[in-house]
Amino acid sequence: MTARIERSPQTMSTHSSVPCYEIRIRHHGPGDSEFTIWQVPAPASPHLTAASRVAGLRGRNLELVEHRVLKHLAQAGVRPGTARLEGVRGYPVNENLALTLGLLFRVLAPMRNRANMVAVAEGIEAMGREEAAYWLGMAMHRKNPRRVLTALRFLLTEPKR
Repeated sequence: MTARIERSPQTMSTHSSVPCYEIRIRHHGPGDSEFTIWQVPAPASPHLTAASRVAGLRGRNLELVEHRVLKHLAQAGVRPGTARLEGVRGYPVNENLALTLGLLFRVLAPMRNRANMVAVAEGIEAMGREEAAYWLGMAMHRKNPRRVLTALRFLLTEPKR
């Protein structure tokens, strides 16, 4: 299924050396949304011939951080609220936002403890661009990405006293 892409001047990068990302939002029903980050083919990524999924989140884990995600999207000029009834919709996002949301989605997907999820979300939001890129790259390109994500979860949650 192809996603419809809405382009706005604030979210588009005109420089050809920057990788291109988009967030696809799919509404499965009332209160049941799915957010996924995709890297799309661009001159900066000639190895990509089709869009490549970076990360996604749906369900109760998304509900816990959806307000944070929507706040970041609003700051980037993306207004997904108008697409509630129409299947999949794609919105271009800048690299910084894609790194942060991709890492957030990957780390939170298997988590169950709400307090730890909030601590991890706050830690990822506080990360700089380079640190988020490092952790996301490790999670995407390592032989055992679950170990990398587990290590990050341990670093971002406080030890129990």
